[in-house]
Amino acid sequence: MISISDNQKIGIAISGFGMLFLFLGMLLFFDKGLLAMGNIMFLCGLALIIGLERTFRFFFQRQKMKGSVAFFGGIFVVLMGFPFTGMCIESYGFFVIFSGFFPVAINFIRRIPIIGNLLNLPGLSHIAAKLEGQSRYNV
Repeated sequence: MISISDNQKIGIAISGFGMLFLFLGMLLFFDKGLLAMGNIMFLCGLALIIGLERTFRFFFQRQKMKGSVAFFGGIFVVLMGFPFTGMCIESYGFFVIFSGFFPVAINFIRRIPIIGNLLNLPGLSHIAAKLEGQSRYNV
């Protein structure tokens, strides 16, 4: 079993609250305050989970620089008071940064009993295959 330090436990809680605030901010018509708090809490929690140095190395890799600039630029735009535009920019950056993780996540989700069956439905299987990077006609 993997042991989790107290800082990592706190980081998981802070990241969870950050995602909750981001969700509530979008649900409440892009509330600036909730989105700003969610962004800051998510980044602080991530830094506590994997460490400050590894967080910087993750975001500032050469191949992820385009996504990192969009992600942090989106956070800055949200903090400046333009929540919808900032979240669009931030979402693009998030997609570019974590696009390498999508195949792993899709394969993991396919192994979950009920959700895995949903991913095999005609429309969703095509989307999942595109996110996973597979061709539809693999043999």
